Amino acid sequence: MSGCHDDWGLGGVFGAGFWPGGAFWARGRPRRRRRHQMFESGEVKYVILRLVREKPRHGYEVMKALEERLGGVYSASAGTVYPTLQMLEDQGYIRGVEAEGRRVYHITPEGERLLDERRDEIEDIFERVRETVRDFAGGAMGELNAAFAEVATKAYKNAFRRGPGHPGIRAVAEILRRAAREIEQTWEADAREG
Repeated sequence: MSGCHDDWGLGGVFGAGFWPGGAFWARGRPRRRRRHQMFESGEVKYVILRLVREKPRHGYEVMKALEERLGGVYSASAGTVYPTLQMLEDQGYIRGVEAEGRRVYHITPEGERLLDERRDEIEDIFERVRETVRDFAGGAMGELNAAFAEVATKAYKNAFRRGPGHPGIRAVAEILRRAAREIEQTWEADAREG
């Protein structure tokens, strides 16, 4: 199976205007009511197994691949990934091999069969995940993401061109601080009205 992002059906969800790598959302996810979890109980094992099917990975690579594939909307914890890898290994769906001080997981024939037998169920999981990610990245959130990316590009691109000692960098930093204060005031006013 290809290791490209498009086989997950998310390639077109985050355009060039989405915050690079989803790093902002992975660490500073806004508080909001969620209609449902990204994964229901027991589903993440199929997603992890599919990642290992694409290529052998160690636990940290699985965590990073999940975050990248899902645009930072979902950030898997070590407390989810490592026990799931152990469970998949205990069940014979993957095998761990020590390589350069890390345990690298490879899919087994049993793991391949499981993915093939559960293909429809797994596709349903991915369809729900695609919808969740699109909901998050589209509409007003898409506008916010594009605006944020534009600000970041304008600020950093010019700062790097001019160098760290350029006086304009301090001026831009102050503009961004003012913008942050105005954004906070907007949310506070909204909270008072709501």
